[in-house]
Amino acid sequence: MQNNVLILDFGSQYTQLIARRVRELNIYCEIHPFHKVPQDLSGFKAVILSGSPFSVRAEDAPHPDLSQIRGKLPMLAVCYGAQYLAHFHGGKVEPSETREYGRANLSVIKNDEPLFDDIKENSQVWMSHSDTIKELPENAVRLASTTDVLNAAYRIEGEETFAIQFHPEVYHSTDGKQLLENFLVHIAGVQQSWTPGAFVDLTVAELKEKIGDDKVVLGLSGGVDSTVAAMLLHKAIGKNLYCIFVNNGLLRKNEFEDVLHQYKDMGLNVKGVDSSARFLEALAGLSDPELKRKAIGNTFIEVFDDEAHEIKDVTYLAQGTIYPDVIESVSVNGPSVTIKSHHNVGGLPDFMKLKVVEPLRMLFKDEVRRVGAELGISKTLLGRHPFPGPGLAIRILGDITAEKVRILQEVDHIFIQGLRDWDLYDHVWQAGAILLPVQSVGVMGDERTYEQVVALRAVESTDGMTADWVNLPYEFLQKTSNTIINRVKGVNRVVYDISSKPPATIEWE
Repeated sequence: MQNNVLILDFGSQYTQLIARRVRELNIYCEIHPFHKVPQDLSGFKAVILSGSPFSVRAEDAPHPDLSQIRGKLPMLAVCYGAQYLAHFHGGKVEPSETREYGRANLSVIKNDEPLFDDIKENSQVWMSHSDTIKELPENAVRLASTTDVLNAAYRIEGEETFAIQFHPEVYHSTDGKQLLENFLVHIAGVQQSWTPGAFVDLTVAELKEKIGDDKVVLGLSGGVDSTVAAMLLHKAIGKNLYCIFVNNGLLRKNEFEDVLHQYKDMGLNVKGVDSSARFLEALAGLSDPELKRKAIGNTFIEVFDDEAHEIKDVTYLAQGTIYPDVIESVSVNGPSVTIKSHHNVGGLPDFMKLKVVEPLRMLFKDEVRRVGAELGISKTLLGRHPFPGPGLAIRILGDITAEKVRILQEVDHIFIQGLRDWDLYDHVWQAGAILLPVQSVGVMGDERTYEQVVALRAVESTDGMTADWVNLPYEFLQKTSNTIINRVKGVNRVVYDISSKPPATIEWE
């Protein structure tokens, strides 16, 4: 692929959003840490420098090596990138008199500048910086200003280098997508050829070449990622794909049987393995969420390895790893701080001795769904809410018992089925119930109760990187609460989680 875009990450919270906006233009892009610029740049036609939480004036400011990029490839420097080019190339960056954060409007735009084609004065942009460019770098031409920011955008004469102090990737920059299109398509000449159909054709061809006649084993979860990965592999290698669906005892109510039934008509070679007791035994007495994740992961590997050994001469292990998993597992400053372990990212134990194939490794979640639609996967399956790899274990706060799993499965079933019945399911990105390690006093009939509390969680999002809680109708919440308390023995109180991500995560553990 010769029409790629390289995004150099300086640690901005918006870097993934830049990539998503570029992909929305049907242009393929990759994110790399600023200090790990690919040695071979022949496949890239343009480069974007991200923002950063750092100040260019700080001693520990990121210093990228742009010697193979600047003046050789079209480059767009965003926020920190714009300040970096100014500060170290003859300009001046100083602290802003007032912190420049939030909405602003372009009060002046230089005429006949291709970066601002079809963008009019007063266009709203989003600022997020505490430093500002007081003096432009050498050979720079000012392109735009706002009321408070004189040098909101500039270009370097004699090269296709552009810089902006605002963030075109965020929703609040109303013409941000247009600006990115102007730079990538009209200035850099990048082709808009990144489509689901093109991805399928390219990936299937690559899988055929890489795998040949070797056998591949894949652990299906019933979710979108593993299903789309399976169908891509099935299209490439057919009967040489062996799918294993493990019931860890922590799935939703009836999910093991329902998912196996869904796969029956898709042509996949799937074996269902019920190992519920084995997982519950491994989890006995564990309360720490990371220890629970590791116990589940280790047990899954043991079960999966046992089943994989039943298949002769397996060479590859396929995984449904997607791009956010990969990005979050790499930081511009070395290994990232662990928020939670990603069950798809990381090395396999030596005893498995299988090569790894990850056909979705460079896709965002919404892209995975579009590829799935291209492959003919049903809307019902593609529209399924994300479900965590460790299952209900991280929705049961504290230790895991069979009785707690039963309670949460019943609560979750009532909640999810209620969303479907009220035509709310497809308006929610992810929903689930959480069993809290709390008991509360209640009254049922003439008797006093001391039973469990459950929390309901429903969020709207695009890819899970950020999320807002969903304002579900009070009538729905009232009915759902009453149904749960009346039907699920052991629960006498229901609460609704109204936390957004950030600062909260979608899951509680």
